[in-house]
Amino acid sequence: MKRLLIIHTGGTIAMSEDAKTGAVKPNPLNPLHETIHTVENIDLIVEDFLNVPSPHMTPKDMLHLAKRIDKRVMEEKIDGVVVTHGTDTLEETAYMLDLIVETDLPVVITGAMRSSNELGSDGPHNLLSAIKTAASGEARGKGVLVVLNDEIHTAKNVTKTHTSNIATFQSPQYGPIGIVSKRGVHFHHHPVTDQRFVVSGIYKRVLLLKAVAGMEAEVVDSLCELPIDGLVIEALGQGNLPPATIPSFERFIEKGIPIVLVSRCFNGVVQDTYGYEGGGKELKNMGMIFTNGLNGQKARLKLMVALEKTSDRERLQEIFQR
Repeated sequence: MKRLLIIHTGGTIAMSEDAKTGAVKPNPLNPLHETIHTVENIDLIVEDFLNVPSPHMTPKDMLHLAKRIDKRVMEEKIDGVVVTHGTDTLEETAYMLDLIVETDLPVVITGAMRSSNELGSDGPHNLLSAIKTAASGEARGKGVLVVLNDEIHTAKNVTKTHTSNIATFQSPQYGPIGIVSKRGVHFHHHPVTDQRFVVSGIYKRVLLLKAVAGMEAEVVDSLCELPIDGLVIEALGQGNLPPATIPSFERFIEKGIPIVLVSRCFNGVVQDTYGYEGGGKELKNMGMIFTNGLNGQKARLKLMVALEKTSDRERLQEIFQR
């Protein structure tokens, strides 16, 4: 019989809606415990690790969660892990775990778009699908997986695409790598790269900035005065920036602060294609670090983790091209 660890962290999946006000709030007692009682032929160990809305999650919380998973896997006979989480930052926690969890056992994250007592609540079904996935032998070695709405996604590619639809989690450009059905779990793709970092802490401060038309240099200048360790920019198109901001960004590089470039588009990768002022070729020559398809929020977490290992620009560029 498979033995799984269920770790709850809170979120909508663990909340209920107030009948009078319509406000959705955390419950003192997690309603998912009732769902777990219905699972047969799998030995489930349940831990209420946190009970917070996902906007309250921090990188340090994610680190503590990763360490907790590795500790319990090392000390107990466990075949897989399921984490329940709020959806607002679910993709960030999933990706952070993908970077720093040391076990190659299945680690599956799930959540819900509707609270426990709303009509059509999706939490119980998503939890059962995540349990099925974590119990599947094929899930091992595929990195951290995100399971909602009967789809299995990689932590690297999945993102929340809709504010309220239950089909909100999608992997733009790549799609899910598997599905969950009544008959079982079916994988049709396999991740081809894996990148793990062993870190004892997350101490670096990294900011995320979105580029817009007519972006003011003063905004960038004000950030340069802050005590930060890195900057991620969601650039325009294939990796371009308004020319008025270039001298300000050069100040970051002169101070030794790495700048990682992603696109604000949700498909495609950044490339040093354009040779005009503010174009990708100029930015690459300046020393900006180009990524291989990550979105801004995940690139920020990756830079935070990578800076715990190295501050060398060439090494950082290698890390972000994987």
